[in-house]
Amino acid sequence: MSHDTAARHPVATPQQGGGEEGGDQPSGGRASFEFGGECRFCEMTRQHHPQCARRLPKRIILVRHGESQGNLDMSAYTTIPDYRIPLTALGAEQARAAGRGIRDVVASGGGNWKVYFYVSPYERTRATLREIGRAFPRDRIIGAREECRVREQDFGNFQVEERMRAVKETRQRFGRFFFRFPEGESAADVFDRVASFLESLWRDIDMGRLDQDPSCETNLVIVSHGLTSRVFLMKWFKWTVDQFERLNNFDNCEFRVMQLGPGGEYSLLVHHTKEELEQWGMSREMIADQQWRAAANRRSWAEECSSFIDSFFDDPKDSESSSEEEEEKENGKIKELE
Repeated sequence: MSHDTAARHPVATPQQGGGEEGGDQPSGGRASFEFGGECRFCEMTRQHHPQCARRLPKRIILVRHGESQGNLDMSAYTTIPDYRIPLTALGAEQARAAGRGIRDVVASGGGNWKVYFYVSPYERTRATLREIGRAFPRDRIIGAREECRVREQDFGNFQVEERMRAVKETRQRFGRFFFRFPEGESAADVFDRVASFLESLWRDIDMGRLDQDPSCETNLVIVSHGLTSRVFLMKWFKWTVDQFERLNNFDNCEFRVMQLGPGGEYSLLVHHTKEELEQWGMSREMIADQQWRAAANRRSWAEECSSFIDSFFDDPKDSESSSEEEEEKENGKIKELE
């Protein structure tokens, strides 16, 4: 980069710099639009330089809706379309408590902070957002947007209770990720639309749609559904299908906090404990990856990120020389037998 270009490149504060989280940046939306829509630092290094203009949210918080009438009584789905299933009184109470909990999390560092909401278009998620919103003063809310791509997994239209029980039993045998409900979706289908949403989210971040105030700490809250939230995390952290299958659903109004570590990586371990993640179903390898993200010194993603290598290879060799030594030993054994 020339001196003239560097001088004109927008400079971010250390808190504003961040990593290419999730690796799902759209090709047309780099960190700065001053030079033909590309941030040259990021384009050259595949990671974000402290001088990049991108300002990442301090936290991305995923919330499952409160208890719904369908959670309480599956027969509700036989007469009410899934997207119209309402919250119960307990669900509304859970949502208000979640709002207070989220406010405590985002306000924990003090200073100037605000929140921006994305919400699934279903009645139970919109009602959950309304109750969560009671915990926040109006001047702390940047905005809210309905986002169809974070809706519930489609199970079909009106659902006959006995048939759905049988179908879900079949799903347990087939595998939760790839099983597609008749007239509905598989978790793999949800993954595809969540991937599309992430591309839009990066554009929103890059274009400053979530926050125009550089002195403000932004927190993004996504009010969605259990499976959709797990798929979001799977896509972001590049979990395998087997790793996804390990995880349990969030409880009603339970939330997960992805928070930026000092090196610019999002991690669940900045806010949550190892014990919480273990109870959720995360493996030691997945937790180790979260530890790396929580304390990563941003140098080379390829050198430091685990990429879950052990999930794909049996006993991978540390180096080419060690492989050659093993081969020589095997050849020696063959000659002895001869």
